[in-house]
Amino acid sequence: MKLIITGINGFVGQHLAQYIISETKESLFGLDIQTVSCDLPGIILHTVDLMNTDQVAQTIATIQPDGIFHLAARTNVPESYQQQTATLMTNIVGTVNLLDAVRQANLPKCRIIIACSADQYGKVFPEELPIKESQPFRPLTPYAVSKIGQEMVAYQYYLNYQLPIIRIRAFNHTGPGQKPDFVCPAFAKQIADIEKNKQNRQIMVGNLDTCRDFTDVRDIVRAYWLAMERGEAGEVYNVCSGQGYSVREILNLLLSMTTEKIDIVQDQNRTRPVDVPILVGDNSKFKHQTGWSPQIPFHQTLSDLLEYYRTKA
Repeated sequence: MKLIITGINGFVGQHLAQYIISETKESLFGLDIQTVSCDLPGIILHTVDLMNTDQVAQTIATIQPDGIFHLAARTNVPESYQQQTATLMTNIVGTVNLLDAVRQANLPKCRIIIACSADQYGKVFPEELPIKESQPFRPLTPYAVSKIGQEMVAYQYYLNYQLPIIRIRAFNHTGPGQKPDFVCPAFAKQIADIEKNKQNRQIMVGNLDTCRDFTDVRDIVRAYWLAMERGEAGEVYNVCSGQGYSVREILNLLLSMTTEKIDIVQDQNRTRPVDVPILVGDNSKFKHQTGWSPQIPFHQTLSDLLEYYRTKA
């Protein structure tokens, strides 16, 4: 098969590319808005702006893919408040351009994985936990609104044009290589910098009381692959561990992995205007469909993440 990963330069894109190259014999094409830096052998790389309709259409028509993992998106939640229009345009209109290119290229059997987000659920009440796919959306961030729009566009293309689209609502995921724009790598990088004497012995934190369902990125990309192989077209699946961790618990786990004495300092710049108190998912539908389950313990994920920043220059 010929497979495309959009957003291959991203955190998840690079892990997915590594998985496909090491575990399969498929032909892999990488698309990204920036000059593609993924240095894995055997990948054919294209610099493509999903907002450029003609460029997207030409690329899809040339490659003639059998499958697409659509990961390209604006994913920074705090940034989405300052760049609402850009977030909505990239995540929604970019998806329209990609799906329409597949339709115009007459590729009715091209299976498409749409990387959606648990942030779409937004405000969830305690009695609604764990979150099932039938949970109503109550979005609290511009990013969440953009991902709802993206998912609805994908569902519309499935209904109208019978494109075999599978929607994956991935809950929080982390692991080695994630940028410090997110909570786990933000803590890990600060601890590593303190150990290297590059930062004073204070770790800056935001809201420590929120609770999230975390999965190792290496388990997430395996889930994407199984969704491509075994997912049912038109369906939506939660991909998550089913286990919630408070940000405070995550911080304490990481601090237990260092011998440094570190003070915790509250930083108001690291808080959001509105924060979802708790997101913990139910992954039973996806497990039943594909046989997937997370394999990497969260403690190991955090240890690998900290080691990544310890060895990073």
